[in-house]
Amino acid sequence: MWAVVPLKTIDDVDRPGVRIAVGLGSAYDLYLTRTIKNATIVRATAGGGREMIDLFLKDKLEVAAGVRQPLVAYAATNPNVQVMDGRFMKIRQALGTPKGRTAGARYLAAFVENVKASGFVAEALKRSNQSAAVALPAAK
Repeated sequence: MWAVVPLKTIDDVDRPGVRIAVGLGSAYDLYLTRTIKNATIVRATAGGGREMIDLFLKDKLEVAAGVRQPLVAYAATNPNVQVMDGRFMKIRQALGTPKGRTAGARYLAAFVENVKASGFVAEALKRSNQSAAVALPAAK
């Protein structure tokens, strides 16, 4: 999340008069819709990414909420915005199988732990320029 007004922390965002740009239907839109009580959510109809940043700039909104890496990259090119410390949510990924397929569920659980323990997930994040993303360690 980044802002052009002197908001100090993520906790400062949910107050009257603060408008938050998000991509329509994005994880941030869904999360903020459930949790924001006082600020106003303004949705970029195209879904997010560059459209959300364009909305933030065009309408001179106070805050943009989205994936940290693209926001950091954009902020590096625009001295008028900054990325706020902290985060208001984590995107947790999941895998699943139909009910009753316990062998498949065990296989998926073992597969996930294997790719985390081997470093594959961390390396894949790094290769896709998501190095600031946090890959959870394998379960013990």
